[in-house]
Amino acid sequence: MDDEFGAGYSRVLSNSLVLAGVGGRTADQALSAGIPPRQVWLALCDVQDVPPERRLGRDVKPRDTTGPR
Repeated sequence: MDDEFGAGYSRVLSNSLVLAGVGGRTADQALSAGIPPRQVWLALCDVQDVPPERRLGRDVKPRDTTGPR
């Protein structure tokens, strides 16, 4: 959520935006109720109109674990 909405706004969304896709709960309530994070994230994306290409999060390059050569 922080990557998509920023640290401050993601906190506001998670505790105040009611999501129909998770039974009329906020994201925080849904997670506390045991709803899988992916389901909560997709419900939030639907409400906030996050485009499909950004629903998987930002690309992170893998670390080089081969060490010095």
